Amino acid sequence: MKEAYGPLAEWFEYLNDDCDYASWSQYFINGLSALDAGREGLELGCGSGAFCRALTRAGYRMEGADLSAAMLTKAEALAREEGLHIPFFLADAAALKAPKKYDLILSPNDCFNYIPQNKLASAFRYVYKALKAGGIFWADVSSEYKLRHKVADTISADDREDVTYLSFNSLKENRVEMDVTLFVRRRDGAFDRFDEHHTQYIHKEEDLSAALVKAGFELIRTEGHLGEAKEGSDRLNFICRKK
Repeated sequence: MKEAYGPLAEWFEYLNDDCDYASWSQYFINGLSALDAGREGLELGCGSGAFCRALTRAGYRMEGADLSAAMLTKAEALAREEGLHIPFFLADAAALKAPKKYDLILSPNDCFNYIPQNKLASAFRYVYKALKAGGIFWADVSSEYKLRHKVADTISADDREDVTYLSFNSLKENRVEMDVTLFVRRRDGAFDRFDEHHTQYIHKEEDLSAALVKAGFELIRTEGHLGEAKEGSDRLNFICRKK
């Protein structure tokens, strides 16, 4: 069983075409603009770079970092297809070694769900060091409600002509273990099988807030997906400023 985001990298955005990247990206753009966040940014845990590309098109000077080499390869290819020059580099969000300091660091779509609870405060300190004074850190995670009540102990499936995605999700105390299988159609019509294992940690809102404050951040606000109420939301946004 391979680790997360190997073969899945090629298909990640395609299989998530129902998440409305356009509205999601605009939510971040509007929020960053309202905070006067500056224009030089890093997407931490960028995956295939959807938000990097959107912010670059909006005039931000973005870079992208991810722990998955396969995701970065896909991110570079998609940026080139759009004629965008975005530097991408390999990095671990739990121990970020950034090449410079940024005006803003955006970490959307579950990056910190892949970091266990005992490493959160340390991870946030690395992010803190990578920001300029007054810089904005915006982290977006899957909520405890979503992982415990909508993902845990379920099977997710998406069957398409060229690829089939299956995820078998099991609750294990403070995390959800996900066994992912892809069946990818070859040109001859046969399918290749690929397997990955994902672990997403369930973070309580109060624990994330405490870890951010411990790292030195001022917590400006928390809110649900696209700014909705937190209660019952699938996602939580933690919007912070470096003191």
